[in-house]
Amino acid sequence: MNMKLYNDIIIEYSNDKFEWDRLKNKVIIFSGITGLVGKFFVDLIMYKNYKDDLNCTIVGICRNEKKLVDMFEEYLSNKNFKYLIKNICDEIEWNEDVDYIIHAASNTHPIQYATDPIGTINCNVSGTSNLLKLGKQNNISKFVFVSSFEVYGNLDNVSCISENDYGSIDCTILRNCYPESKRLGESLCIAYSSQENINTSIVRLPRVFGPTMNLDSSLATAQFIKNGVNGENIVLKSNGKQLYSFGYVGDSVMAILYVLIKGENKNAYNVSDKKFDVTLKEFASIVADYSNNKVVFDVPTDIEKKGQSNTQRVILNGEKIKKIGFEVKKDIKERIIETIDIMKG
Repeated sequence: MNMKLYNDIIIEYSNDKFEWDRLKNKVIIFSGITGLVGKFFVDLIMYKNYKDDLNCTIVGICRNEKKLVDMFEEYLSNKNFKYLIKNICDEIEWNEDVDYIIHAASNTHPIQYATDPIGTINCNVSGTSNLLKLGKQNNISKFVFVSSFEVYGNLDNVSCISENDYGSIDCTILRNCYPESKRLGESLCIAYSSQENINTSIVRLPRVFGPTMNLDSSLATAQFIKNGVNGENIVLKSNGKQLYSFGYVGDSVMAILYVLIKGENKNAYNVSDKKFDVTLKEFASIVADYSNNKVVFDVPTDIEKKGQSNTQRVILNGEKIKKIGFEVKKDIKERIIETIDIMKG
């Protein structure tokens, strides 16, 4: 990774007009800390601690201690970084102060939906329930559930999906273990808000990419960028006509922060911007053009087919989250190019 370029991105987002003082001296429990969003979130908050004496403590929850230690080695001796090695499907205890919980842990790769559907469901349902219980026990100020555009199901006929639009999801299809369990996770948040008086908000992310992504992921965007970084042709395993809302990891982290501080109780927020609405083939072509390669087509394996979504169009309406201050400044081409440059090292 090109750390100078990556640090430049962190500095860019640290200058966002967000009310950073609202996080001063706060403690945030963050599940899924070693994921695409979690890594960027930690780096951003730790930079603000260093630059502006924010004194915001992050408590990361992760199952794999080696992965966490390797990823966050520079923070292990920092008083503002703590962690729990825990499967969130098990009961969680935290006996120190905590102000906020952000639940971002989840299986997010299509192949995981096909090979570990039980784990996918348990993380989104049992894990959410356990973290909400922890929030209740610790009298937290806010719980944010990081959800997904996938909760909308089949809405190919809807040109721009708002937070109150919902389509059908066939629960007998294996890969739908993910959207079905995300829906139930959202329902648990609303239930705890109503029954246990916990302030909860939901963030529905689009297809997120960025320099903190795992290039071994089975996500199409990760594979495209991996091809670009390695100087290979970009491999599409469909016709690429699917029209989607995409999102950059830095924008996704800022969206979570805006919802954490300004999101209304029992409300869901789409994270999207028209500058990031492109077809899968257009995304692949941006990578191919920048890396001087071609877009080629291939047949997916049987496992890949089981994990693929059949949805042809998911364009999210992001007007609601903009009303609480969130905005996207750069377009998708700029962010794809930055991602490739950073990951090339």
